[in-house]
Amino acid sequence: MELAFSSDQSALFDAFEQFFSRESMPAVVRRAEPLGHDDALWRKLDGMEVWGSGASIGDLAVIAETAGRWIAPVPFVEHAVASPLLAAHAGWAETSLATVSLHPADAEGRWSLVPAGAVAEVVIGVDGDELVAVRQTPPGTAPRNHACAPIAHRDAHDGERIVLGAADDFVRSLAEWKVLTAAALVGISTMALELAVQYVQERHQFGVPIGSFQAVQHGLADLPGSIDGARLLVHEAAAALDRGSAGRCDTVRNDIDDPFALASMSFLFAADVAAHATDRSLHFHGGYGFAEEYDIQLYYRRARGWALILGEPAAEMLALADRFWPVATTTAPAGGAA
Repeated sequence: MELAFSSDQSALFDAFEQFFSRESMPAVVRRAEPLGHDDALWRKLDGMEVWGSGASIGDLAVIAETAGRWIAPVPFVEHAVASPLLAAHAGWAETSLATVSLHPADAEGRWSLVPAGAVAEVVIGVDGDELVAVRQTPPGTAPRNHACAPIAHRDAHDGERIVLGAADDFVRSLAEWKVLTAAALVGISTMALELAVQYVQERHQFGVPIGSFQAVQHGLADLPGSIDGARLLVHEAAAALDRGSAGRCDTVRNDIDDPFALASMSFLFAADVAAHATDRSLHFHGGYGFAEEYDIQLYYRRARGWALILGEPAAEMLALADRFWPVATTTAPAGGAA
């Protein structure tokens, strides 16, 4: 099995790594807080013509990883998922910023804590049995949150509204969001490890770098394997989504290529790895890790906040378990008890 990026993906990674490393430096990330959105950076990214390019989910995952590495204060993932849904609707496809609601509208017609909902002009989500897009002026403010993410409640009925399809049509888009967010979390993990290695080489105690202590080395040594495993799972899920066909969930033979199961698996594992990697990195920074002037705290907060946008991880784990092991239902015979 080939585990490395293809030549095209490597070129894509290098191009966006250069872009984000130049345009999304830590000073830009800090300046965007607390809203968590930099409009100038968004306009530059929008000008790179990623949307509507026909890029595969695998290619978008490569870009999402670079965005995560530099914790770019722009909703790349949400707009990448929303854009194809608007492609067939003239005038909507060219919208400056679109996002998706991860949860259906409630009984009052409200989408709760929509990612990028504070800044997106168009929100796509499920309302009843329909998949709809609603265009309205974004609020421009977000409730305080750990990751300084531009989340916001949005109204599913107020504004210009079009029906895109049935509610079930959103299942694939939600899986895409999970995979691309997982890729961004892999990016967070890789940079957290790099920050840790850099710090333990520079920080001296007893006349030697603290990275020379075995306890520190052991604390970081297991991270590369976990990060590579998360990246591999992300691209396995992306490939399954790009194939577009239903797959298997054979847990006995460990034969799983169902795109929706793999999307959940990649999201959950990448979130866990990002939390662990940032925790280790912050730990070896010592008290400095909690100081605002050190970058690791930016990654530590986003590793947790980005993963929680979907909701409680336990709920996603239970949904994945139900996909692996569906609960059999029985119908009571007529006139008798079950």
